[in-house]
Amino acid sequence: MNKAHPFMEGNGRSTRIWLGLILKKQLQRCVDWSQISKTNYMNAMIISAVDSSELLKLIKYAITKDINSREMYMKGIDYSYYYEEN
Repeated sequence: MNKAHPFMEGNGRSTRIWLGLILKKQLQRCVDWSQISKTNYMNAMIISAVDSSELLKLIKYAITKDINSREMYMKGIDYSYYYEEN
């Protein structure tokens, strides 16, 4: 998804939404974004265009079955803004 989105701005948000929908629908899982530091996430996103293994490691570490939790949903929104702050 990061490669398919033609603009740098919005790639993170687009990718997180897309990934969240796939994980929830296909695997009954979601990502607890609070488990992934901003620095690690941003670095992994930058290199993901050529090597997505670091991003995959971060996501695997933060995967949870807590897909119906309102708190988990709100964390996802909060961290989406946090990751995009300068």
